[in-house]
Amino acid sequence: MTTKAYILIETVVGKSRDVASELRGLTGVATVDAVTGPYDIVAVVETLDLNAVGDLVTSRIHTIGGITRTVTCLSIGSS
Repeated sequence: MTTKAYILIETVVGKSRDVASELRGLTGVATVDAVTGPYDIVAVVETLDLNAVGDLVTSRIHTIGGITRTVTCLSIGSS
């Protein structure tokens, strides 16, 4: 079973497209959507386990230029 998480991302003004493009190229990132509201992008990641989510966020996503803040929301099931 995979672990799924929603990554809520704030970007520097004018960098959303660049950040979204880089996110789409990362293994483990299932979808990337530009959104309105307090966040600029919502990315859905699917990995083997919780540790892999953490590694993806801290070593791959946080290093993308133009990201100012992320919030990771783990999926705990679906209806």
